[in-house]
Amino acid sequence: MRWRGKVIYKSMKGILSKRIISLLLALVMILVFASACNNRSLEIDGNEIVRIGSNKEAQEETEKDLKDDVKENQEDHKKSQSSNLKVDFLVGNSWENNGVTYTQADITVHNNGDFEISNWEVEIAASEGSQIDQIWNATYRIDNNKIIFIGEEFNQIIPAKGSVAFGCILVGVNNIDSNSIKVSYIENNTMIAENVAENNQVNNNQGSREYVQPEKLMPKDVPAPTTDDWLYVKGNKIVDKYGQEVWITGVNWFGYNTGTNTFDGLWAADLNTSLAAIADRGFNLLRIPISSELILQWASGNPPKANFNEAINSYLVGMDSLQIFDYVVGQSRANGLKIMIDIHSAKTDPMGHMKPVWFEADITEQDYLDSLSWVAERYKDDDTIIAYDLKNEPHGKPNESPRAIWNDSKDPENWKYVAEKAANAVLSKNPNVLVLVEGIEIYPKNIKTNGDYSSTNSADYYINWWGGNLRGVKDYPINLGKYQNKLVYSPHDYGPAVYAQPWFEGAFTYESLYKDCWRDNWMFIYEDEIAPLLIGEWGGFMSEPNLTWMKYLRELIKKHKLHHTFWCFNANSGDTGGLVLDDFVTWDEEKYNFVKEVLWTKEGKFVGLDHEIPLGKNGIALPKK
Repeated sequence: MRWRGKVIYKSMKGILSKRIISLLLALVMILVFASACNNRSLEIDGNEIVRIGSNKEAQEETEKDLKDDVKENQEDHKKSQSSNLKVDFLVGNSWENNGVTYTQADITVHNNGDFEISNWEVEIAASEGSQIDQIWNATYRIDNNKIIFIGEEFNQIIPAKGSVAFGCILVGVNNIDSNSIKVSYIENNTMIAENVAENNQVNNNQGSREYVQPEKLMPKDVPAPTTDDWLYVKGNKIVDKYGQEVWITGVNWFGYNTGTNTFDGLWAADLNTSLAAIADRGFNLLRIPISSELILQWASGNPPKANFNEAINSYLVGMDSLQIFDYVVGQSRANGLKIMIDIHSAKTDPMGHMKPVWFEADITEQDYLDSLSWVAERYKDDDTIIAYDLKNEPHGKPNESPRAIWNDSKDPENWKYVAEKAANAVLSKNPNVLVLVEGIEIYPKNIKTNGDYSSTNSADYYINWWGGNLRGVKDYPINLGKYQNKLVYSPHDYGPAVYAQPWFEGAFTYESLYKDCWRDNWMFIYEDEIAPLLIGEWGGFMSEPNLTWMKYLRELIKKHKLHHTFWCFNANSGDTGGLVLDDFVTWDEEKYNFVKEVLWTKEGKFVGLDHEIPLGKNGIALPKK
C-alpha cells in the first residue's frame, strides 16, 4: 500500500482582528503608565497578562473592559468556528455474522474555516458493548459508551477549507444520532471542544447516492489447475514459455492484510460478481496484499474466520479464511485472472503498511521467510498464482530504527540481503514463479563515506516514495544465481495528493518528473535492460494536480509497456480512492476509463495471461505459439 507519509501543510499565520489590535495598543499604554506606579497583577482566566498601577478605580474599570473584550472575542471565535466545522457520517452497509451486526461507516471532517486545525478528535455516543472491528486512516478509543476517533500522524492536520476522510466497521452500533457527535481540535495553539450538531450530516443505512446492486453471478465451474502459464524474464521483458512477450496490467484488492481476513468490501459486494467484473474489465492480474501473520495462522492449522456479509455471500458461510482464499484462487482461474501474492505487512493490521520492515513484535525474519515458503509450497502446482511481491514498501528515514537499507552487508535491516533470502524461500519451493523486489526509501549520496548508513542527516541521502528507491541496484544488484530469470523490480509511485514531494513544486512536466524522480530511482533498470519493471502501486484521485501526474505516469507506462498493478479496487483507500465507489459495487467509470488506456488489448479484446482460459467475457486467452 502507498506511502502515507507525514503529510505537512504550511501553517497559516493568524490574522488579528481590529478589536485585538486596539486591545494591544491599550495594553502598551497601560504598561507605560505602570512603570511609574506601584505594581500588582491582573489575571484573566488565570493568566497574568500585565501589571498595572494603584489607581484603584481606573484600574478596576480597565480590568473589566479587558475581560469583556477577551470574553467577546472568545465567543465570536466559538460562533465562527461552530459554523465552519462539519462532520459527514455515512452509515452504510450492514450485515450480520453469528448474530452480531456489523456496519460500515465512512466519516469526513470538513474544516470550512480560515485557519488550519490539528489534533482533531470526533466523538460519538455508542451503546454498551459497541466495538470497532476495523478502522482505516484513524485510530480510536472507547470510553464510557463513547467512541472517540483520533487522527493519524499523517492526517491530524486539516488545512483551511480542507477535509479528512476515514472509515471503520462498527460492531453493535446501528443508528448514529447527529446530536451526539462532538469534535475537539487545536487552532492557533488553543484547544477547542464543540458540539457541531447543527452542521452534521448523518445518513443511517443509506449512501449519499443511490447504489444499484448488480445481478449476482453464480460461481463459475473451476477448471483443474495447470502448470503451463509460468512466466520468465528476458532482458527487460517478461515472456511466456514460448518466448512471447506479455504485458501484466493488473489491479490491487486489499483486505487479507487488514483483519478482514478476506477482501475488504465483501460486507457489501458479492465476491463472484466482483472477481468477474475485474476480469471482464480487462485486468489480467490481481495483486493481493496479505500479512505474514495470517499465512502463519493458515500454516499452523488455525485459520481465523473471515469478515463478510453472510446474506450477500451466503455460499461462503461455513468456510474459514483459508478455504475462502482457495475459493478465490479457483474463481480467479475460472475467469482467466492470474494472482500475485504481496506480503504487505508482518502483522495483520490495517495500518501495518506503515511499519518499515518485514519483522515486527512476535513476527521474526524467520517467520516472514517461513510464510513465503509455506504459501509457495502450497500452490506450486497451480499457475494461477504466478508471482510473489516479497515485501511491500520497505522504508525508514535516516534517524529511524528500524529502517530498511540497501548495501552489501549482512545487516538484519539490509533489504537487499533479506530480499535474496526471501526469493530463495519462494523459488526453492516453486522455481517457476516470478519474484518482485521493491525498493526502499533512502539511499546514500556517497556510498564510500556513508555506505553503512551511519549518517542520520537526511541531506546525505536520496529520498523517494516508500518502496520507490531502487538506486541501490546500480551498486548492489539482486543476485538470484540460477533463478535470475525470475527477478522483476517493482517500484511504487504516487502523486501530490498523497504527499507534496519536491519534484511536484511548480509546474511539473513529464520531462521534469522523468529527470527529477523516475530515471535515477528506477527507470534506469528498464533502460539499461537490467530487468523488467512492474509498477506495483500507482493511482489516486482524479483531481488536479494529481490528475496531471497520473496522465504523465500513464504516458510513461504506455510508451514502454511497463507492467503495472493499479492502486486500487477498494473504495476504502483514504488517500487515493478506488475503482469502485463506497458501496464496493458501483464502478467509478471516469477512473476506470482512465486506466483502461493502459490495459493489454489486441484487436479490441483484453488479453489474459492464461493460454487456455479467456480473460473474462470481453477478453481472449494468451495465444499459443
